[in-house]
Amino acid sequence: MRGKRERSVVNLTALSFVIVAAVIHAGWNLAAKRIRRGGARFVWAYYSFSAVLLIPVMAVSLVVEPQRPQWTWLLAAAVTAVFHVTYGVVLQRGYAVGDLSVVYPVARGTGPLISVLAAVVLLGERPGVLGLVGAFLVVAGVLVIGSGRGQAHVDEAARIARRKGVLYGLLTGLTIAAYTLWDAHSVTGLGVPPIIYFGTGAIVQSLLMAPYALKDREEVSWLWREHKREILIVGLFSPFAYLLVLYALQIAPVSLVAPARELSIVLGGVAAWLVLGESNAARRLVGSAVVLAGITAIAMA
Repeated sequence: MRGKRERSVVNLTALSFVIVAAVIHAGWNLAAKRIRRGGARFVWAYYSFSAVLLIPVMAVSLVVEPQRPQWTWLLAAAVTAVFHVTYGVVLQRGYAVGDLSVVYPVARGTGPLISVLAAVVLLGERPGVLGLVGAFLVVAGVLVIGSGRGQAHVDEAARIARRKGVLYGLLTGLTIAAYTLWDAHSVTGLGVPPIIYFGTGAIVQSLLMAPYALKDREEVSWLWREHKREILIVGLFSPFAYLLVLYALQIAPVSLVAPARELSIVLGGVAAWLVLGESNAARRLVGSAVVLAGITAIAMA
């Protein structure tokens, strides 16, 4: 009984981290959606800003960290950097060709579904019946939010844009599943401290993209002049949100953390309606209710 109670406290702590991260995540994605030009260079700009912010934090962490740095930490960070660069570029491309209310929910829905299935099959996790029901409710709600039903009178251009949005959402979801599983392995199996792991990854991400980004310095200058606020918002809040997720992964299983992150779908759908003026609010509210039901089931598992 005591073990079950302690596990519930741990899961609720992890869930609180993930909920805060979800709020922040929805906010920075709304900022990223405003970028219509120079997507890959925008990704490089905010990765670079994140790296600069995290370097002093990493330095302090290395001093106080009881473990000595290991080469496996660098390798783990390099792998996640490749996954995150792919994720950032594909997501930004999706936002350039599709609506936030399509790309975001499809990406955030398919990612945890693949993560949960892989965690069960490959990592041997057993989230329990209620946890799995919650995971699938989250995914079902996300798909309701992102579906195109009720849009019979849209033109061909809108249909093409929606199909592209779904495609890029699916591709983004695959990258989300890849880095979620690898990051869970890195901070638990390999024991890499989250701050050092994420900060090193941000530095590697910036270096990987620098040759391409700096080919056109005029474009980079234009991005900074016109979208400085978006670069700063995403560069600051993206790492903060994901560090919370990494700490949650240290104390709770992937099959709980990955689906619970999808509270951001509810917030993203509301923002797309209220801020960006996207339609079909009723369908989004239904989907949001299903997502919340799923998160409740996960918390009770």
